Amino acid sequence: METPRYLGDYAMLTPDKPAVINGATGKWVTYRELEERSNRFAQFLYALGLRRGDHIAVLLENNVRFFELCWAALRSGLLLTPVNRFASVGEVAYIVDDSSAQVMVSSYAMRELASELTDKLPACRRRLMIDGTIDGWESYEAAIAPQPPERLNQEWFGVVMFYSSGTTGRPKGIVKAQPVNLVSEGLSPAHRKRMQRYEIDQDTVYLSPAPLYHAAPLGYSINVQFSGGTVIFMEQFDAKDALALVDRYRVTHSQWVPTMLIRLLRLPETERLAYDLSSQRVAIHAAAPCPVEVKQQIIAWWGPILHEFYAASEGSGETSISTPEWLAHPGSVGRAVTGVLHICNEAGEELPPGETGLIYFEREQLPFNYHNDPDKTRAAQHPRHPTWTSVGDIGHVDAEGYLYLTDRQSFMIISGGVNIYPQAIEDALALHPSVADVAVIGVPNPEMGEEVKAVIEPANGVAPSGALAEELLTFLRGKLARYMIPRSIEFTDALPRLPTGKLYKKALRDRYWPKVAVSHPLVQPRHDDAAHEGIEDKRR
Repeated sequence: METPRYLGDYAMLTPDKPAVINGATGKWVTYRELEERSNRFAQFLYALGLRRGDHIAVLLENNVRFFELCWAALRSGLLLTPVNRFASVGEVAYIVDDSSAQVMVSSYAMRELASELTDKLPACRRRLMIDGTIDGWESYEAAIAPQPPERLNQEWFGVVMFYSSGTTGRPKGIVKAQPVNLVSEGLSPAHRKRMQRYEIDQDTVYLSPAPLYHAAPLGYSINVQFSGGTVIFMEQFDAKDALALVDRYRVTHSQWVPTMLIRLLRLPETERLAYDLSSQRVAIHAAAPCPVEVKQQIIAWWGPILHEFYAASEGSGETSISTPEWLAHPGSVGRAVTGVLHICNEAGEELPPGETGLIYFEREQLPFNYHNDPDKTRAAQHPRHPTWTSVGDIGHVDAEGYLYLTDRQSFMIISGGVNIYPQAIEDALALHPSVADVAVIGVPNPEMGEEVKAVIEPANGVAPSGALAEELLTFLRGKLARYMIPRSIEFTDALPRLPTGKLYKKALRDRYWPKVAVSHPLVQPRHDDAAHEGIEDKRR
C-alpha cells in the first residue's frame, strides 16, 4: 500500500486501534468501526439524494459518534455545520435555516433543546437522533442500519462550514472554497504542513478538552485521525481530570485555551504534581490571548513544549510561535505562517512596526465569505485591497514580524476620548489568587461616554465583598495606567464564557446598556439578576 492518506487506509492497516476515546467513560471506537459507521451514514445521505455541495447540521454534546458524522460528510463532498450546543433555540434554528441544512442530527442527551426545535426546521428533510428518540425525531441508528458499510463509488472531500460564535452579534456562516480533490488523494499541502509542524503522526495520542463543535478542537481531532493517531476527548473540562487523562493514556499532544491553563495552575500543588505528564511532546494553545505570567508558569511546569497559534475560523491567516521563540518574544502569538500580516489604521493605511492597529492578513485570493451576507464580507475586507481581510482584532508587530494582540476592536472602551483595551486589565486581574475569571467591559458614563467596569467570578471559597473589591483595585495600581483602573467592580457566580474559552461579552454588555452605572461603595443585589451582587467602588 502507498503512504496512508485517510481514514479508509487506517481501517485496513490498524483496524482495531482506537480512533477516538471518550475520556469520561473509557468507551472507544476503532478505526474499523469508524470507517464502517461513517460509510453507512454517507450511503444514507447519498440515498436521500444529497450530493456534493449540499448541507447537513449536527447538534451534539461531546459524543463519541460525533466523528462518524463528520467523516460521512467529509467523504461525501458535503458541507457540515457543527452547531454550538449552548446556543439558544432561536440561534440554532437560525443557523440551520440559514445554512439550508437538509439533515439535522442531534442526540437524546440534547433532547430538551431538540424538542423545542422540532417545528422550527422547515427546510430539514430528516431529523435524526442518536442514543434514543423523542416525538418528531427518528432513530439515527435505525436510519443507517440498512445501508452498506462500503465506501461511496466516488468520495469527494467535504468541508466544515462553521458559524462564528456570535459573541458580538448574530452568528455568521463562514464559507471557504470547496475542496476539488478526492478523499483518497489525502490532505492538502497546507494541512500536511500543519501536521508536520506539530509532529502529528500515527503515534499521536491527542487530548481535546474543549467542545467538538468548535473549529480548532474538531479540526485538529480530524487531522489526527487523518494521520492515524488516537483522539481522546473530554465531555466537559475539569482541570484535575485533564491531568489524569494525560497520565492514564500517555497523551503526546494536547490543546488548551488560556482559561484552562489558569485553572490547571490553580490546582493545589499536590494535585498538580500527582500525575506523570512526561509523555507530552506538544501542548498547543490558542483562542484567546494568554497572560504572560500564566504561560511562563506553564513552561516552568511542562517544559519547552508549548506551541501557540493565532487564527480565526474564517481562515484568513495564521501565526505560530514555539516556546523558544516565545521566550525571546514574550507575549507574542508568533509570525505569519499563512498569509502576509499587515497592521493598518482606521483609514486603511499600513502602520510601521510597534504601532497598534487593525490586523489584516493578505492572501492570493479572498479566503472566505460570510454566507448570505455580502455586506459583512465586504466589511471584513481592506478598503483598497480586497484580498486583505480582518476579523476585527487589534495588535502590532515588532521589527522581526512577531505579532502581539491587544484586543478585539469591538471590545475597545472609549472613555473621554481615550481608547482602552480590556485585555490588559483582564490579564492583570486574572493573576490575583481570589479571581477565578474576569471580564472587563465599558458601561455608560454621562460625562466620559464610557467607563471601565470589571466583572469578577471569585475563586472557590472566596466571598464577594467591598473589601475584596478594594483589594483588587489596590492590586492593579502600579500595574496599569491610572485611566485603565476600573471605576467599578461587580461580582458574579459565573461569567457568560463559552466552553471554547471565548467570553460572550455582548450578553454581558447588554446588562448595562443603556442603563447608567453608578459608582458607590455599597454591596447590593442586582434587581435584574439575583445571582449577581454589585460591588461599586469609587476610584481614588
